[in-house]
This record gives sequence, structure tokens and C-alpha cells, in this order.
Amino acid sequence: MSKKSSIFYCQNCGTSSSKWLGKCPSCNQWNTFVEERTSKKESKKDGYVSNIKNTPKLLNEISYSSENRIVTRDKELNRVLGGGIVPGSLILLGGDPGIGKSTLLLQFALSSKSKKILYVSGEESEKQIKMRAERINKNSEHCYILTETSTNNIFQEIEKIQPDILIIDSIQTIHTSYLESAPGSVSQIRECTSELIKFAKETSTAVLLIGHINKDGAIAGPKVLEHMVDTVLQFEGDRNHVYRILRTIKNRFGSASELGVYEMSGNGLRQVTNPSEILITERDENTSGVAIAGTIEGARPLLVEIQSLVSSAVYGTPQRSTTGFDTRRMNMLLAVLEKRCGFRLGAKDVFLNITGGIKIDDTAIDLAVVCSILSSDQDVPLDNQICFAGEIGLSGEIRAVNRIDQRISEAEKLGYKKIIISKYNKFNSKDLNIEIVKCGKIEEVFRLLF
Repeated sequence: MSKKSSIFYCQNCGTSSSKWLGKCPSCNQWNTFVEERTSKKESKKDGYVSNIKNTPKLLNEISYSSENRIVTRDKELNRVLGGGIVPGSLILLGGDPGIGKSTLLLQFALSSKSKKILYVSGEESEKQIKMRAERINKNSEHCYILTETSTNNIFQEIEKIQPDILIIDSIQTIHTSYLESAPGSVSQIRECTSELIKFAKETSTAVLLIGHINKDGAIAGPKVLEHMVDTVLQFEGDRNHVYRILRTIKNRFGSASELGVYEMSGNGLRQVTNPSEILITERDENTSGVAIAGTIEGARPLLVEIQSLVSSAVYGTPQRSTTGFDTRRMNMLLAVLEKRCGFRLGAKDVFLNITGGIKIDDTAIDLAVVCSILSSDQDVPLDNQICFAGEIGLSGEIRAVNRIDQRISEAEKLGYKKIIISKYNKFNSKDLNIEIVKCGKIEEVFRLLF
């Protein structure tokens, strides 16, 4: 006999309670508890059943053989994952609806030439997946397609095929008969993910999960789901534009600050090996309020374009608006310009934009942001052959930034003639085809440019 009971789960963090609560005691969110009926059986026969019994071992007794990563044909995906897919790891890919998550993983599955891949879809039929494969002009003899939502049936097919990589699209559609709650609920997502983790670790099979996101941009389901997996990737971008950004949120086997760039076309996703081509706008004439900054995303140097617009406040209260940059940091930089350098910007509207839809947290773009704002305020265009790399301190000094050699090399590679950096930066002096200008204060940069 199975015992039926009702448990209330918080849909935000996964906290369970025997009764309904208006406010979650764990995450302090209101009206997030939902009743779910569970059925706990005496013997669990559905889903993945482990045949391995683990016993305690001394660390010296554990044998270790270095496993090579699975290097995919997608260089951007390899970079974001830290060099390839680790066997036995669980990778969670989240993103907005229609952003291209299924296209990315189907394209990856069809591009495999040696590894056996099982693509499990709970959202599309076999014919729909076939139509998508023909659209992206891909075909593979190593990719198996399965349309199924029951974990019991999925693991039965896995035993027959013995895949090297398993793709689940999506985790919110998968359910186990061990629980009576609906697919997509907290208990179903947690239980299905636990079975997949146990299967991945014991068989050294890499598992890639697609996860939906809610209106706040977080992955739908309990927050514990992100703690259970090894790697969390975020696929973001504007559906009205062609460029997509694959960002690492968490990675146990590599850097958590890597970035991959794709271009969406009618034939699928194209890898963008030089992201600066989409982050810098080509224009015929110089425009005021535009500056080029050298930044670092993970191990990749990038040059991004900063656009600013400074105008008189029409309604008396100045507006401060940013896209892709921290508004509070821009307010700090404006306060430094007013207090330390004497620029009166307190009664003016300031709008800031980083082109390409990318979000930058690197403080090394402070100097470019300040120069862009001053260029728009003075209505004097900057030379389009100059770029910047420096952090601004509260006293108006230009502070040194890390990995300046890579920033200079990237600027030189893209044909820039001059780069302005902090005089406190130390770098390897070598034969460069770019002029390096060192400054210590914002006033020095202003006299140099204006």
C-alpha cells in the first residue's frame, strides 16, 4: 500500500511545510506555497535504480584516472564550459522562451561525429524535431531522438542505447510515477533531477538539461535545482535582434565568468569568434558621446562601445538611465566628476548605453564611461582610433586594472592607434603598433582629449 499525503512546497526556494504558509520563512516571499500530493511507495521500482553500493574509503585508497573532456565542435560552448564537457557532469541551460535553447543543443547533438547522443524531448514531436534539423541543415548517424516524459521509460531506452551524452528538453516536462504531483512542480523537478544526477555520476554520462525561466529571469522551479547541478548556463539576448550571449552562472569545472556569442540566422546559430565586430558600431563620421572600452569577460578580451547622451533636464528632476551598466556606479562617477573635477552635471539628464545587448560588470570601463559622458556634455567627438582601459577612484584618480596586456593586444589587433591607461599599470614593454598613453587623473585625460 502507498501512503498518500499532501505537502506544501515554496515554488521559489523549495522549502516544504505540512501546512500552508502565507510567507515563506526561508526566502521571505509571499503566496508561494502550493499544495502537492505525494505518494510514497514501499518499494521504488520506477526511474533509475542504482546497483552500486558505496562504502567508506580512505582518500589514499581511491583510484583516480584523469578523464579527458568531451571536446565539442562548438568552440563557443567549449570555452563557456571551461574546455569541453566533463563526463558525468550535469549541465543546466536556462533562457527566455524562443531564445534558441533547443536549437543550440540540437545543433550540438547533430554535430557530433563520434559520441552517441540521446536527445529526449518532452515538448516537441519527432516530426517537429526533424523539421528543425532540416532547417539548420544538420544530420547525424550518432544522434537518437526520443519523445518521452516519463523517467521510467527514458531510463529503459537509455539501457538499450547506452549514450555518451543525454539531453533533456526540458526538465519541467519530465515526471516520475513515484510522485503524484504534476510535472513542473517543485517535488517533480527535484526528484527527476536527483535520479539524473545519480545516473550521471555512476555511469559517467554527461547530462544536459534545458530549464525554463520565470518572469524575473530566474530558472523556474526551486533554487535548490541550481545547487544540485554542476554547471549553470544562461542563454540571453533580445529576440528582436540576431545576437545571443551564452553566459556561465556556475561552473564546478572551470571559470564562472566566461562568455560565448552566437548569431541567430535561418540556418541556426552561427559562432561569433570575434565579438568586438558586434559590440562596435561602424559609422561614417565621428559622433559625440561615443567611447571605446577594453574589457575582459572570463579569459576573453573584448572591446565594447559606450554611448552617452547628456542633455538639460526638462522637468527639473534629472534622469539617470543605463543599459548594460550599473546605474549606481554611473551615479558615483557623476559625483566624482562634479566634486573632484568641477563639471556641473547635477542638473542634466544622463543616459548611458552599452551596444550589442551585453552587460558589463568590469570596473575597467569607468574611464571610457567618463570620457563618453564628457564628450556628450561638451558636444566634442572623440577620435575613433582611441580606446580606454582604467578604473576611476573616488578622488578622481585613474587606478590600475588587471590583465592590461590582453586589453592592449586586443586593441592593437583591431587596428586602434592609441590606448589610454593608468600610469600605475605595469605591463611587458614590447614592440607594439599602438601608442600607449599613461594618465593619473581625469583632468589629464580631459586636457589631452578636449
